[in-house]
Amino acid sequence: MSGNRICNLFGIKYPIVQGGMVWCSGWRLASSVSNCGGLGLIGAGSMHPELLEEHIRQTKSATKKPFGVNIPLLYPEIEKLIDIVIREGVKIVFTSAGSPKKYTSLLHEHGILVAHVISSAAFAIKCEEAGVDAIVAEGFEAGGHNGREETTTLTLIPAVRKATSLPLIAAGGIATGRGMLSTMILGADGVQIGSRFAISNESSAHENFKKYVVNSREGDTLLSIKDLTPVRLLRNKFFEQVRQAESNCASKEELKQLLGKGRAKKGIFEGDLNEGELEIGQVASIIDDVLPVAEIMDALLSEYFTAQKELLNSSHYQFDNE
Repeated sequence: MSGNRICNLFGIKYPIVQGGMVWCSGWRLASSVSNCGGLGLIGAGSMHPELLEEHIRQTKSATKKPFGVNIPLLYPEIEKLIDIVIREGVKIVFTSAGSPKKYTSLLHEHGILVAHVISSAAFAIKCEEAGVDAIVAEGFEAGGHNGREETTTLTLIPAVRKATSLPLIAAGGIATGRGMLSTMILGADGVQIGSRFAISNESSAHENFKKYVVNSREGDTLLSIKDLTPVRLLRNKFFEQVRQAESNCASKEELKQLLGKGRAKKGIFEGDLNEGELEIGQVASIIDDVLPVAEIMDALLSEYFTAQKELLNSSHYQFDNE
């Protein structure tokens, strides 16, 4: 895809970024996506500093292609994570969950490209002011932590494209080549795909979690815990406990106590389908199998190029303008 802004910016073959998901995005997933021509991301949000260092080194050994690290800016050991990516010579960092102003200049000083994840056009403008190199606009359909605005990808991408001229990556609800093409028609330069890669052979998620996602159906994911931090979850026993607490007008402190610690690890990484927090996007309902990354990439690209040709040539998309 010569001439594509995301491909040119990151030095990759296809404008497909793999989401840096907690408990899913380790070195095996990141290196596999990069080796297939996309941009693999290590998800630092579920890693202690020493583990992130190990995953970066493993990724370097497994691929010679560009890769990056996703760092949530609210992470308690953020300074250590920043130091590690600088020291290890990582060239691409995706930041999220906070203001990009604090670290973008520092990362740029060390030759690191910065993309920041946002959920509104207003935040996109702030990203441009902060000097980031690209924006990930993530719609309401996405799994995990989500924007309070509840803006869908279909609405968000045109709004962000209107607000900024920065390279734009669409995220949220994208798991197919047709979905990829549709967001690029709306103004995105590339896509970030999370859930589809979370349910791959190379994902570090537990097999119980992967099977649960494959067996899920339309409507099985809902945005929850809005009073603390909105997060999209699959229905399970824990989800029902949260929903009951919210319907009983539980206080923020009571919700925090119910959540406790390590719920996402328990569900996604350890496979506890009852007490774990099962974070996944709405596209879970159209994910029907666990596949190797190479097959996922092939399917995405094949469908993308087929849909692109259909759009140009098929009468299905044509009508009179009179």
